[in-house]
Amino acid sequence: MGKVEKKPVSEKIILGLDPGTNIMGYGILIIQGSKMSVIQFGVINMGKYGDHALKLKKIFERVLALVDEYKPDEVALEAPFFGKNVQSMLKLGRAQGVAMSAALYREVPITEYSPKKVKQSVTGNGNASKEQVAKMLMQIFSIKELPKLLDATDALAVAVCHHYQKGAVKNKSSSWGAFLKENPGRVR
Repeated sequence: MGKVEKKPVSEKIILGLDPGTNIMGYGILIIQGSKMSVIQFGVINMGKYGDHALKLKKIFERVLALVDEYKPDEVALEAPFFGKNVQSMLKLGRAQGVAMSAALYREVPITEYSPKKVKQSVTGNGNASKEQVAKMLMQIFSIKELPKLLDATDALAVAVCHHYQKGAVKNKSSSWGAFLKENPGRVR
């Protein structure tokens, strides 16, 4: 009998971003087989820059630096939610666009998730508070201390959501016939 070689564990790095014009959260996960671990998470603070254009430049540079340092396979972003203040939405959309551009500049694929989808994926409740999301992530990853700025855990939640959603996509039925076979009670 020959030696049984271990199959190498698949490894993937996901960068999650929670874009903002004053504070942008980031979270980096490594997925090794079925194990999910935190590499790093934190915030990029742009509050000291008064000019909106300068903030956008800093977002681009910092996201590019994160991509260059951690070499993520995929980037997941939280899409801006619809708000009443049009100017805020416009600024947030620009911040998100610049963050997306930095990832795409390095040819890293991007995916967007709504805030509700992120919360649902992490807590099971699409209306969960930032604190509830943070506490669930603390449990999942054995994080000892709640960060001061929850933008960091929001970004980590986006990366977790992306991992969970990618797993769900892989497990979906590949054909209508397979779906019918797996779900006989759903068709009348």
